[in-house]
Parts: sequence; C-alpha cells; structure tokens
Amino acid sequence: MNSVQLKIEGKMAAKGVGTRERLICAAQEELVQSQGHLEMQAVAKRARVSVGLAYHHFGSKAGLIAAVVEEFYRRLDEAAFSGAKLSSESWVHRERARIAAYVAFHYDHPFAPLVIGALSRASEVLDVEIAFTNRQLAAGALMLQDAQRDGIVPDDVDPHLTIALMIGGIRQALIGALMRKRRPNPEKLTSDIWAFIAAALRLNRNSNARVSNRNKVA
Repeated sequence: MNSVQLKIEGKMAAKGVGTRERLICAAQEELVQSQGHLEMQAVAKRARVSVGLAYHHFGSKAGLIAAVVEEFYRRLDEAAFSGAKLSSESWVHRERARIAAYVAFHYDHPFAPLVIGALSRASEVLDVEIAFTNRQLAAGALMLQDAQRDGIVPDDVDPHLTIALMIGGIRQALIGALMRKRRPNPEKLTSDIWAFIAAALRLNRNSNARVSNRNKVA
C-alpha cells in the first residue's frame, strides 16, 4: 500500500470527515478497482451512506467523477504547484524540483493512470481538465516571463507557446511512463524531462550560477 492510499484511508477513518469527502474517497477507490467504471450504489455502500445522499451531493454519476478528478488536481497543485514547498536555491533548482514532485505525485497516486489515461477522454472530466490546464498555462507563462526578466531564459522565447509545448510534452511522457508494464525509474524520468525543458528554454550552464550569485548579493 502506497503513501497516497494510506492518506486516503486515514482521511476516511478520521472523525468528523463529511459525507461529501467520504463519497469522493470511496468513488476514487471504486474507480481504481474497477478500472474507470463506477456505479453510485457501489460507491454509497463503500462510503457507508445511502445512494440518495450520493445523488444529493453530486447530482449524478458524472458529477461525482468530476469531483474525484477535481480533488486529484487539487492535491497535485499542493504537491507540485501553488502549494508546494520547493527548493529556493535557484530558479533552475526550484523548477527541476517541481518536475520531480510532479513525477513523484503521479507515480505514488493510484488514481493517476486513470486520470491521464482512460478518464481524460470522458466528457464529464473535460471541463475539469481544461480548467486545470488553463491555470497551468497561465502560471507557467508568468514563471517564464519572470525567468526572462532575471536573464535566465532568452528574451526571444515565446512564454505562452513554450509553456504549452512543455506541458503537452511532459504529459505525454508521463502517460507513456505510467502505462508501461515496467515503469521507468522516476529519477531517470525526471532527468529526461528536465533535459527536454532545459533544451526548450535554451538554458546554459551559467543560468544557475547567475541566479545563485544574485541571491547572495540580495
């Protein structure tokens, strides 16, 4: 049992957990065990509530699946994006640490293969996917603009186009890794993804040194 599963079970066992949260946890477990299929009756039984309460909170099976995916992306955001505590040594170290956290989260989370695989094509998930991706694109473009301001990324790199290419490439690499019978080593995958990003941003060996020196002066 991995760390994410332990957290999920701990959350369901904790006192005071609301019905909505219990249903989301139960639905995620049901989706994982049934390879993407879900019945409201089975989820309600797993969460130890009536099926009527499940419909009351989510309206439909599609609404419940969307809520599970939203919770997955909320946790991903905490692990690798706005809520993450990443290296502050330099911009380069921080962004590489972000990739490592992103890969680790997907490797550890039992729901990840479904979210980026079969469920990503489901109509009830599309709006959630699009909203999360749009947030990534906007935040990523700002991150690249800050790096250009600090002289880390060349000025002629288009932040919006480049971040779209980076996000799309990283996602495809992750899909390929998670769908293999034998997953590649996560550290090796992180290194390969970072090499792709460094090339796309045309980072040179002096980028890290310049930022470290600037931090010392500050």
